[in-house]
Amino acid sequence: MATLCRPAVSVPEHVITMEETLELARRHHEDHPQLDLALRLIENTGVQQRHIVQPIEETLKHPGFEHRNAVYEAEAKTRVPAVIREALDAAELRPADIDTIIYVSCTGFMMPSLTAWLINTMGFPSHTRQIPIAQLGCAAGGAAVNRAHDFCQAYPEANVLIVSCEFCSLCYQPTDLGVGNLLSNGLFGDGIAAAVMRGRGGTGMDLELNGSYLVPETEDWISYAVRSTGFHFQLDKRVPGTMEPLAPALKELAGQHGWDATDLDFYIIHAGGPRILDDLSKFLQVPPDAFRFSRATLTEYGNIASAVVLDALRRLFEEGSARHEGKGMLAGFGPGITAEMSLGRWIA
Repeated sequence: MATLCRPAVSVPEHVITMEETLELARRHHEDHPQLDLALRLIENTGVQQRHIVQPIEETLKHPGFEHRNAVYEAEAKTRVPAVIREALDAAELRPADIDTIIYVSCTGFMMPSLTAWLINTMGFPSHTRQIPIAQLGCAAGGAAVNRAHDFCQAYPEANVLIVSCEFCSLCYQPTDLGVGNLLSNGLFGDGIAAAVMRGRGGTGMDLELNGSYLVPETEDWISYAVRSTGFHFQLDKRVPGTMEPLAPALKELAGQHGWDATDLDFYIIHAGGPRILDDLSKFLQVPPDAFRFSRATLTEYGNIASAVVLDALRRLFEEGSARHEGKGMLAGFGPGITAEMSLGRWIA
């Protein structure tokens, strides 16, 4: 038994609405030959607002990668501890009870990882294992859940803390004028999430099986170009169509467990965009409402990268609709193209 407990989620105080995003695009890119297309794509995301760590005036500046990474580190150290404390409280544990910290982020870089700072400042044991995951992008939330499950299978009494810290706004690149980048400027938001997986006890999603799947020959569809100005997000126009090859992988994993992926009680899915959720509903043959938690995250926060699946799980907790021993699936999608998938029952 390994139970993923109630996540804690926090978003920054600075807000930008879709209307403000569209107006900024019109003002900054009025001569762009594909501006109308970019505006339509942003509107079609359904993202009503996003939260960012700096005021929009600061976000639009580019003082250099060194400065931005310093902002990333400072903001992470300021904001992450409170989210961790809330997640520990939800799991009814103390820092001393944690055996491993899995830290996921693709929007800033630190070495040593933030995990070392957390151990030194928050009372985690000095023998706490550290597992930073930096290069799986949006899929890293699902990967962190799966690696925590693996650890608890190997050490059944263990407790694993998962932390996701994504400040996507710090990756804004004013010189990137491709339609995909203009779209991403209106899609991604900032957020922090944390959750504990307990090897024994706890309430939430009791993990039973996990798996990974890589869509062949798609490694350049979602990527970073790392330049002197930082991380430049690259998005291929074929990405929205990836649910057609990924849906069979979800069905196969469920089938290995004797479950029917089309008939589960709950679905916690990474909300990369509305097309992703619409296509998955179609190819998995489940009603659109099955992904309501992911849609709510997308609408209210935007795509907060690896933190999406934890926020969607939080919303399931808040709705209180999951029945005891109901069957569910959690899945994150990201660069590779990679799917990180898990199956579990709800423990009420």
